[in-house]
Amino acid sequence: MTSEVAEDFTAEDFTPEQVARGRALRRAQLPAALGGRLAGLALLLALGLTPGGAWLTGLFGDGWAARILAGGLSLVVLRTVLSLPFSARLRVVRARFGLVTQGWGGWALDVLRGLLVSVPLLLGALYGVYALAGAVRWWWAWAALGAAVAAIVLSWLAPVLLEPLFNRFTPMEPGPLRDALLALAERDRVRVREVLVADASRRTTALNAYVSGFGRTRRIVAYDTLLTTAEPREVELVVAHELGHVKHRDVLRGTVLGAVGAAVGVCVLAAVVSWRPLLDAAGADHFSDPRSVWLLAAVAAVGSAIAGPFGCAVSRRIERRADTHALELTDDPAHFIAMQRRLTVANVGDPAPPRLLHLLFGTHPTAAQRIAAARQHAVTA
Repeated sequence: MTSEVAEDFTAEDFTPEQVARGRALRRAQLPAALGGRLAGLALLLALGLTPGGAWLTGLFGDGWAARILAGGLSLVVLRTVLSLPFSARLRVVRARFGLVTQGWGGWALDVLRGLLVSVPLLLGALYGVYALAGAVRWWWAWAALGAAVAAIVLSWLAPVLLEPLFNRFTPMEPGPLRDALLALAERDRVRVREVLVADASRRTTALNAYVSGFGRTRRIVAYDTLLTTAEPREVELVVAHELGHVKHRDVLRGTVLGAVGAAVGVCVLAAVVSWRPLLDAAGADHFSDPRSVWLLAAVAAVGSAIAGPFGCAVSRRIERRADTHALELTDDPAHFIAMQRRLTVANVGDPAPPRLLHLLFGTHPTAAQRIAAARQHAVTA
């Protein structure tokens, strides 16, 4: 969609005040969002490509296990401390636009919960990689296999173990909406165990819903903010979109793709971090030397930054397909458009952000694009 067409749809579907508000939030968030990313990458490069990172790994002693522990903890702590001002600034901006309901104490507790999850996972991965690197010649192949298995296991366990750490879920009360959502899933031939309500209002006024889990753990989850703000038919349209992800096996495909990507990423990392000039710059004798922990993190961060726009492009394609599925399942483009308007206004979104920003960071089609697709469906259906 050209920018001129997007502007036409924006003017038709959103008031000038709504458009201005969405753009104002985007512009206000951008410095802190980009600044946080760039600062994190700069930290990793500064310590990963100099002996500074190697020095940090020696804080607990010169032993193999102690260096990995110090390297992993310093990675998490320094990156977290550096990110806090940017995250806090983002929170202040979003609070100014009415999107934050959580106090600073709750925010700090969420940061702590994140650390309690990330630290054991990171340390486990580092100990596994360096144990393999020091024990077997083809260590990278075994590490790649381990990364693939870990990606699959985490994808399966996240809905039942990790999600409850950050939100409370309660069964949706019996009633017409619950019956409609279950009927929608049945009509789509998607097995759903239950319909849950997440207490998102503890943190935000933003609206959302999703389908998580596999097989017997699959459930529809709706934010309580969505249920108290949107009309029931609009809630159905949101869920129909999420069912599209299940119908097209996007979660399963994403898990498999993530496992393959993790395995390939480990192989690429192994090749790059074994390059002598990089090891010399990092002050490590060889990769199996734990002094290379920060170098490993720096190379991984650069690879992630390069791959980011490609991942966003894939995500946008998947989301467009889920939108099409929702329109075909419900045959209700009018309520789909109403739903997109409500989500955009409630989430203070920019209906038609700048093309370059959207290409680099957009994971979903713009609101203008999604509304245009719904209108096209109404014409061709």
